[in-house]
Amino acid sequence: QVQLVESGGGLVQPGGSLRLSCEASGSIFSPNNMGWYRQAAGKQREMVATAISTGPTNYADSVKGRFTISRDNAKNTVYLQMNNLNPEDTAVYYCNIKYLDDGAHGHDYWGQGTQVTVSS
Repeated sequence: QVQLVESGGGLVQPGGSLRLSCEASGSIFSPNNMGWYRQAAGKQREMVATAISTGPTNYADSVKGRFTISRDNAKNTVYLQMNNLNPEDTAVYYCNIKYLDDGAHGHDYWGQGTQVTVSS
């Protein structure tokens, strides 16, 4: 089993910054894809940014140029640096990890989520 522990959410004013962290523990295979998703009130969960352990990253158009995803593979940790936040970024942010095990079975785990609120 894999556990994901998120930290770093909170309340920030428009234009401010926050850094989210997520550490994965347990039986994790590489390569793997770790990322951040968010769900605003009354909306569906959406991808924010993902990073494969081999390097490639992907961003939602709405956060390009403002958010940066990074990883420390040795620590199975993924970070999301969020700059120039605006109220539309308010949501619960979830960490996710996906990978195939050595039997080619897919695994998909989620963290419990951390609230990010952007408000003056």
